Amino acid sequence: MSSSLVAYDDSEPEAETEKADDFSTSRQGSLPSSANPVQHFAPGILSTKSTYETQLTENTDNFGMSVVCEDRPEHYALNNDSHLTSYSRRAYSSPTALCVPYKNYEQTLSSSRNSGNGASQKRTHTDSPTAPKGIRPYIPKRLRQENSSACEKKESDQSTSCDMKLDGPGEQAVRKISELIKPYLGSRYKLTEVPRSLIFHMSEHNGPVNAVQWCTVREQSHMLLSASMDKTIKVWDAVDTGGCLRTFSCHSCAVRAAQWSSCGRRILSGGFDSMLHLTDVETGKQIISSKNEFRISTLKFHPTDSNVFICGGFSPEVKAWDTRICKVTRVYKAAVQQTLDILFLPEGKEFLTSTDAVSRDSADRTIIAWDFQSAAKISNQIFHERYTCPSLALHPRESAFVAQTNGNYMALFSSQRPYRINKKKRYEGHKVEGFAVGCEFSPDGTLLVTGSSDGKVFFYNYHTSRIVRTLSAHREACVSAVFHPVLPSLLATSDWAGEIKIWQ
Repeated sequence: MSSSLVAYDDSEPEAETEKADDFSTSRQGSLPSSANPVQHFAPGILSTKSTYETQLTENTDNFGMSVVCEDRPEHYALNNDSHLTSYSRRAYSSPTALCVPYKNYEQTLSSSRNSGNGASQKRTHTDSPTAPKGIRPYIPKRLRQENSSACEKKESDQSTSCDMKLDGPGEQAVRKISELIKPYLGSRYKLTEVPRSLIFHMSEHNGPVNAVQWCTVREQSHMLLSASMDKTIKVWDAVDTGGCLRTFSCHSCAVRAAQWSSCGRRILSGGFDSMLHLTDVETGKQIISSKNEFRISTLKFHPTDSNVFICGGFSPEVKAWDTRICKVTRVYKAAVQQTLDILFLPEGKEFLTSTDAVSRDSADRTIIAWDFQSAAKISNQIFHERYTCPSLALHPRESAFVAQTNGNYMALFSSQRPYRINKKKRYEGHKVEGFAVGCEFSPDGTLLVTGSSDGKVFFYNYHTSRIVRTLSAHREACVSAVFHPVLPSLLATSDWAGEIKIWQ
């Protein structure tokens, strides 16, 4: 066996290796003649234990090893030689350094004392069919990072849970079918009626409510999801009682976007803490908890593949994630600063993104059409006016979509190539004024509803683009208004003061 064994971090250059070898040769005269240089740096050969031990948290499942690294010995902490001090410190702190648990060093010390020559006669290690005795197998840096990420995801799936507060009677309130909804489940959606009276006023949020969404499962559509700037997500019984059923505190910053899964059992959320969470509604367990590279302002599930979603935010990139592997599967790159909203077109083969890429002379890239599979741009010359578009909405029955603009109007476009704007229709009368005001079609497609920065809710006739009714709903800016998917006359609205109201 070689007289010296030194393990190096693969991230250091080759010059570091040569430096260590030269140092080992130059210092050989100062070491005891019978001492092994590797053991000379180990705390186990001293007369006292090392008082500080550091557990190295690194994925070693492939080798079945438990690794403990200890700090440099106190004997060398007093050494005035800066080279020796730094060398001994690196030998212990390096991820690929030779590390053996302290108890094994005690056995080595006892054996060396019995032999009387200061050299180790026996070295204990974890059995591994691929590793030489006493030497930890080399793992490439890229493989260590991938294994570490996979290990963190596995541990998160098994043990991490969201801070959930039960505000309702429990699982019965989540799984129940409302008696008000039952008569409508077996029939086709009827003509939408404009709501006129206030049913529930819910004000438990302590910050602006960015978005609300009814549960996507018709039988459980009594539940309403809300995402707020107060760092919480709430689930409400917005049909029968108006009470809060669940409160999730998974995020450390404002929650900008939240979406129901297609099964209605999970909630996908993202916020300004750059975190993505997929949370089980009943248990509060985080099925996915992943750190994103940018602050998230919008996210949407794929319409046909419930395991895939797209998120965007304060970045020129939009990313597609797969919840089964918790990894980014596609990256869509655009020369923009921020993505404001995402809209999937029918069948999910294409999608649109609205951005804040508005220059002085042109407004190209304000709305971009993408091919979902190839991540290629289909068109970035859809909207040519110098206004940003904070939200998009797809018509449920016709090949059309609308874009909310900061010009205080909604523009109508074709959802088929080349996505031309309809210059004959413009839905105007409400105010946006920099707020991320949402808009939505009624389930039958006859009405278009939008909030307004003055707190009102505007209802437009889709075909004539005329205002049907104006509802004075809130004192602060109304940023979200959504129709119930089953009940023809039920509407949920939210505002910048943190209030949620249900109208009928």
